[in-house]
This record gives sequence, structure tokens and C-alpha cells, in this order.
Amino acid sequence: MSYVTPDETQIKELSKQAFVELFQERKDLLYEIVAEVVEDFALGKAIKEGEETPTVHRDEVFQVLGDVS
Repeated sequence: MSYVTPDETQIKELSKQAFVELFQERKDLLYEIVAEVVEDFALGKAIKEGEETPTVHRDEVFQVLGDVS
């Protein structure tokens, strides 16, 4: 039995084809990946904004949350 060793270009092309087929067959996976990236980006932005704002006491936070519900 003989074996064929693909070169880097062939491996790259096969990988691209595999990803395209995967995302064509499972669009939900692509949606989940994009949603995760957007959520992570938004969370990072919120954390950064929070670091630049003054701190408040824990009781104040719960008081505001209590007023909302």
C-alpha cells in the first residue's frame, strides 16, 4: 500500500473545503461562534467601561435592582 503525503497547499485547501462544508451543513454552529464573539466583545467593553467609572457600595446596587423588579 502506498501513501501520499499532501503538501502544505493541499492541506490548506482541504481544510478550507472542510470548513465550508461544515458551515454549509451546520449554519447553527457558525451562528453560535459569531454570537459568542459578539458577547465576549461586549462583555470586554462593559468591563473596561466599568473600570473607568466610580465604585458604588454593594447595598446601593441591590437597592436599585430591588426598585426595578
